[in-house]
Amino acid sequence: MKTSNTFGVQFIVRPSRKKKDNNRLPVYARISVNGRRLEISLKTTIASEDWIPAKEKAKGSRTEIKEFNQYLSNVRAKINGCYRELLMSDKIITAEAIKNLYLGNKPQEHTLQKLITYHNETLKDILARGTLKNYYTTQRYLEKFLKNRSGSIDIGLSDLDYQFITDFEHYLRTYIPVDHQKRLSNNGVMKHLERLRKMVNMAVKMEWISKDPFARYRLRFQKKSREFLTSGELQAIELKKLSIDRLDYVRDLFIFSCYSGLAYIDVIELKPENINIGIDGELWITTYRAKTSQPIRIPLLPKALSILKKYENNPRSLNSQRVFPRISNQKLNSYLKELADLCNIRKPLTFHIARHTFATTVTLTNGVPIETVSKLLGHTSIKTTQIYAKIVEEKICSDMHKLRDTLNQKHSISLMASKG
Repeated sequence: MKTSNTFGVQFIVRPSRKKKDNNRLPVYARISVNGRRLEISLKTTIASEDWIPAKEKAKGSRTEIKEFNQYLSNVRAKINGCYRELLMSDKIITAEAIKNLYLGNKPQEHTLQKLITYHNETLKDILARGTLKNYYTTQRYLEKFLKNRSGSIDIGLSDLDYQFITDFEHYLRTYIPVDHQKRLSNNGVMKHLERLRKMVNMAVKMEWISKDPFARYRLRFQKKSREFLTSGELQAIELKKLSIDRLDYVRDLFIFSCYSGLAYIDVIELKPENINIGIDGELWITTYRAKTSQPIRIPLLPKALSILKKYENNPRSLNSQRVFPRISNQKLNSYLKELADLCNIRKPLTFHIARHTFATTVTLTNGVPIETVSKLLGHTSIKTTQIYAKIVEEKICSDMHKLRDTLNQKHSISLMASKG
């Protein structure tokens, strides 16, 4: 909470608004809170020759001057009282809040739904479509939680506290979906709370809320290993004969991502104009990552290029003015599970595994420098790419341990045979 050292009241006059006929100046009370100022018209005037700017009062001993100065003293005392009232009630202290209390204006209550709407409206042209969709999902969970908790789908921001956050966390962890979806994992719960925290931070910065309810709350994400396909698993998918068109198409998109590193949204939004001749005279992908807006330039590897050519005259692609026919990420991942079963792959196959496979099996494992891989993936920091390098090192260690065990076993058998 801010202290009184950031609060002040000053009386000023406005010469520019002086009455033309009587040389009198309108008087204002200027309220300053945390460096922000706001003025209140006191609906009174003072003769310009009677005003002492340095002392913020009128000079003289005439009765009207004494009454005028007493009026200013009363105004100052009332404004100071408004400040103390806000301070004692633990409410947001702003120049506007003090002015509203002084004038008797009832301030408009800021609510959670109002905050969410404001956040989504102001950031809809900045956030990626998938990111914004996630905020809407978090909003639906909040509405369900509030409905279950109080019968209403909204709550005042001043009512948000640490218990609200922990209660919401408990609700998310115990929520059982009525459809086919799985219960939220720990990291799924944390992502919803992370979005709520970002919106609350916006409210704190705009002074819609006096205290940050997340101040003592810590998000607890669990580190998860990033799945990727081995060269053998990737080849199994590539060589599998498929008689179902939708699975063949899903396989093509997945393999294209494995050899380009593009995420789902970047693949599905890829346009013909994003395919250009690079500095080597070959075809390159030149676009921006939807997630980070980072520019990416990717030389097309032969397998990615062959898939690209397969769909260059596809009617659905031409109609949407995209390289590939549209398909939702949900359907895509659902079909990939079928594809995994057909190829005897036991890993939980999702489209994003293709991007991980590009980073590990296709590039790093084949000696592509990590700096190059970072550029190809459109990472904003090489630290993000180093996660994949660690995965490759761990795989190498695991393989070498297996090789060591095999060699030791063979050596033991040889010793036994020689002794026999």
